[in-house]
Amino acid sequence: MTRRFLALGLCLAAAFPLQAQGTRLLREPTASATEIAFTYGADVWVVARAGGQARRITSTAAVESDPHFSPDGKSIAFTSNRAGTPAVYVVSAAGGEPTRLTWHPSPAFARGWTNDGSRVLYASSRGTAPTAFNRLWTVARTGGPSRLVADTWGFDGAYSPDGKQIVIDRMSRWDGEWRSYRGGQNTPLDIVDLATLAEVRIPGERTLDIRPVWLGGKVFFISDRDWASNVWSYDVASKRLAQVTHFTGAEVKSLAAGGGQLVFEQDGWLHSLDPATGASTTLAITVQGDFPWAEPRWEDV
Repeated sequence: MTRRFLALGLCLAAAFPLQAQGTRLLREPTASATEIAFTYGADVWVVARAGGQARRITSTAAVESDPHFSPDGKSIAFTSNRAGTPAVYVVSAAGGEPTRLTWHPSPAFARGWTNDGSRVLYASSRGTAPTAFNRLWTVARTGGPSRLVADTWGFDGAYSPDGKQIVIDRMSRWDGEWRSYRGGQNTPLDIVDLATLAEVRIPGERTLDIRPVWLGGKVFFISDRDWASNVWSYDVASKRLAQVTHFTGAEVKSLAAGGGQLVFEQDGWLHSLDPATGASTTLAITVQGDFPWAEPRWEDV
């Protein structure tokens, strides 16, 4: 009888591949050539590209989000509300004291870097009226005055490899968990020529197309055009669309590119993705840390 149960267990193990072991609820990955940064418990963490034990970069009771590795992998730009209003900060990938880059009263959200790594790309509604809307700006990695990228709506974006174009997601979404939404918030992704402001629209029928990143001659993005959010690609030269991942349950939530690879968040795990083959690998990442601001405490009410 024991042998029968052992044989049954081995058959079940063969039929259902083991999920990567580690910590779940890891979010918003970004990649360099050697490391992955992500958020967990509203802090920024860094781990090797292959996974393993993560190390903590920020440790505050505030909400840190939107980490983005610089092109050289030495710095991480991120958003934090530690001063009250969401603002853009930059910190060494090795850790240390972050530097605040934006000081405008309007919220600012980190979105990436210019290709040379000299400036941080961010979204902000600063300077818009009477109804506020986001546009894309850049600020030097050491701080200083901000520059408007283009006088058009822009909530997210990524530069082309030559820096002459930028792919823009115009609209923020008030409910990112509304699956298969087909309403007015679903604006298409547009590729904007920064010299002429001419636009090329990535085809879509009111689908949710978000998180665009540019890798080589393709724009990769998250889309629910098969009714579940997956990674898709758009070949800029041939204008061909292709589905890269094919999840049907838990959806892909965030996507980033770096070091010639893609990383994405799905079902609480982080995954690496080879853009050439479409093969993905679930990363086993362990996070250990204390969160004293989440412990029970007395409050004067």
